[in-house]
Amino acid sequence: MKRKNIFVALCLCAFGYVNAQENQKTESLDTVMIDTKTPIARKNSGKVVVRISSETLAQSTGKTVAQVVNEVSGIEINGSRSNDGQNLGYFVRGGRNRQVVIMVDGVQLNDPSQISNDYDLRLVPASSIESIEIIKGASSVLYGSGAAAAVIQITTKKISKKSISASFTSTLGTNRAADDEDSDIEEFTNYVAINGTLSKFFYDVSFSNRYVEGLSAISAPEGAENFEADVFNQFNGRINLGYHINKNITLSRFFAFDNFSAGFDDFSFTDADNLSRSEQIRTGGTVTWKYNKGTVTVNDSYTSIEREIESSFPSKFDAKSYTFDAYVNHRVNNQLNVVLGVNGNFSSFNSFSIPFGSSDFGQDIDDETATFDIIDPYVNVVYVSDFGFNVSAGVRLNNHSNYGSHIVYNVNPSYGFELGTANLKILASYSTAYITPSLFQLYDASFGNEELEPEENSTIEGGLELTLGSDTRISAVYFTRNEKNFVDFVTVDPDLFIFQYQNIVDEFDASGVEVEVYKKIGKHFNLSANYTNTQADDRFALRIPEHKANASLGYSPNVKTHLGISYQYNGERDDSFFNPTTFEAESVVLESYGLIDLSGSYAISSHVTVFANISNLLDEEYEELYRFQTRGRNVRGGFRLNF
Repeated sequence: MKRKNIFVALCLCAFGYVNAQENQKTESLDTVMIDTKTPIARKNSGKVVVRISSETLAQSTGKTVAQVVNEVSGIEINGSRSNDGQNLGYFVRGGRNRQVVIMVDGVQLNDPSQISNDYDLRLVPASSIESIEIIKGASSVLYGSGAAAAVIQITTKKISKKSISASFTSTLGTNRAADDEDSDIEEFTNYVAINGTLSKFFYDVSFSNRYVEGLSAISAPEGAENFEADVFNQFNGRINLGYHINKNITLSRFFAFDNFSAGFDDFSFTDADNLSRSEQIRTGGTVTWKYNKGTVTVNDSYTSIEREIESSFPSKFDAKSYTFDAYVNHRVNNQLNVVLGVNGNFSSFNSFSIPFGSSDFGQDIDDETATFDIIDPYVNVVYVSDFGFNVSAGVRLNNHSNYGSHIVYNVNPSYGFELGTANLKILASYSTAYITPSLFQLYDASFGNEELEPEENSTIEGGLELTLGSDTRISAVYFTRNEKNFVDFVTVDPDLFIFQYQNIVDEFDASGVEVEVYKKIGKHFNLSANYTNTQADDRFALRIPEHKANASLGYSPNVKTHLGISYQYNGERDDSFFNPTTFEAESVVLESYGLIDLSGSYAISSHVTVFANISNLLDEEYEELYRFQTRGRNVRGGFRLNF
């Protein structure tokens, strides 16, 4: 890494990282919910919860969800800085995609046709999001199978109390690599929403589109002309209708579609006209009933996904998933809350490919075989004492149609010391998780293995969080994870090119430290920083930097204007690639890099805001994945209308 980048990283980290203005600070310091499903003061939570507020998201207009989440400590969203169509890797605390749960409006989403059963963040339009809450560590008690490394909870935008409200956001930008001299406008993002409340009835209708070209998925060899651009085109629409039956009971239902098409190149590192399409339809909703001592909540979502791959190995998939989460949050007294619930998921998928020598699709997997049901009861208790001691503890009974019953649990004590206007919180936790193999890993015609056993995971966590008034927060957390029955893609016979998913006998460990700092200085400056050190066994360390830091400084001279500078440093990473000449997997070390971004916004009036940003200001050349293209210096600008 260049010395100038090291200098910038050290300077900015020393002063901190800013992500938002006063409103974000208030939200992030006061109340959290994701760690217990019970709204409690942050000082009484036994976790360090990250909250990305609506203000932060507004200042990140034009960025994808993956790019925003990638700035959080302990998280590496691999592929977020590459071509928009690049597959995303969710690397958290040494974990992989199958160990990270994505939730939208209280419901866990998944794609049974994906190798890892994970939900694709490329399907989520950033403009539709009100806030994002993230909790790291094993959280299977509250969020089920797969919640071994993190839970990312996305909440869509609030509905206006006015009878009609409208917003429109439009962004234009360049999309070039560092070695590309063209600076054409090749990124277009638009979002429109109309919502409101009419007496007891409320509604929300939104539509968005993101179109990006100009960047190839694969980098051309040195000295050769750039490969042809691989286009990414995304469409999203959503209708949500709701009704307040009375002051205590509210119900809402939604219908949504999320589609994208993405060009990509061959695994042999050659240019190609390959195309990946994903079409999703979702429907579901929420029912809440508030009673004297608590709330009953029922969230559900039905998802139908169709994917098609146009390449030298064409394939088609269709998958269906229904998920519900019904729970009671009951306040026993002022110190004790109990959450009692049941969570269910019903998944299935079909897959099709063209056999060698044929021109027609044939079915490889049918949904009568590739299906499973999960129905899990769970309970979690939160005790908040009047002398500083707090504890959250719970247990879940996993009931899987293939694997029977399995118990996971968590214990999360903390203790808070009042030091004048300051609060020092000492926290610890021990949590277990249970990750069942995906339908693809079990039943794929070429690589599946019906003898697979579920992965087992445990996490120990301990740390401190210091809050000074409402303007400062400093936290440091140590974690260590242990993996058993890790499911890996194994070479069975290299001569016959036979590969299969198998459980690995060896246990694997990952540990590390996450440090976060937030500071508001005076009336106009916000500073914060985060640093992550991850120590993972070799099999876990792929594409995960040992050292990663984010830093940013924000300046708001008045309520209308915001300026910001941010920096991200990623240390060296190990990568692996398939050599098309030797037909073997080979390892490579990717160099460290640092990126500087500038941003600014100005409210012309209460209805009109303009914004602009420059990413990768120094036009740094780097790799996220071996031989894959990444973004160089790019400029983005636009406006936001609210009525």
